[in-house]
Amino acid sequence: MARQLDEQIVGRFPVGKRLRVLDVGMGQGTQALRLARAGHQVTGLEQDATMVAVARESLAGEPEGIRERMRIIEGDGRDTGVHFLPGSFDVVLCHGVLMYVEEPDPLLAGLARMLAPGGLLSLLVRNGDALAIRPGLSGDWSGALTAFDTVSYRNRLGLDVRADRLKDLTSTLAGIGAPLHAWYGVRVFTDTAADGAEVPAGMETLLAVEEKAGRTDPYRGVAALLHLCGVRG
Repeated sequence: MARQLDEQIVGRFPVGKRLRVLDVGMGQGTQALRLARAGHQVTGLEQDATMVAVARESLAGEPEGIRERMRIIEGDGRDTGVHFLPGSFDVVLCHGVLMYVEEPDPLLAGLARMLAPGGLLSLLVRNGDALAIRPGLSGDWSGALTAFDTVSYRNRLGLDVRADRLKDLTSTLAGIGAPLHAWYGVRVFTDTAADGAEVPAGMETLLAVEEKAGRTDPYRGVAALLHLCGVRG
């Protein structure tokens, strides 16, 4: 996904421009730190105090220049309007968050308002059109059959969450003024790997296969996750 995001950034903004980035639901700050290291001005917003602590500890170990380029705010992604003025950011990330939000449209509308004209909105969501894949490949036929007609599922943490369908998000993005510009599949072949599995030999080849599949039909349509990129008009 990082490669996909970099592709969109390089294709949209002048080389060397220091971008204003907002990472909503940044978790432990993996993407936020990566972009700060690349020279961008990054704000991370996260409501989980434990994740905020982890992110701050990671940031504390970075060189001073990177620490100065990144700030961390503890707060809810649905309250962006409380923290920031409209149009304050060139890039807004919201990765792995929508599955935990029962009504995502207000959140998405708020994120779009944070974008400057021409800004990039990057979403990572569970693919509602492929929920039957994981139970089907594991031989859970009852679960696979049920998954065809729902966007609800239980994740690996045991939480009941939701997925999004590409056509629905395409419509939503158009309605909030950040129409879909590009989309990718993420974890086409590797979604069934066990948690904590060892890094396999030939990792670079594996990543190359996943990257190719993530931008190629019909493979990207059955990926576990979708990476959608909208552009503010």
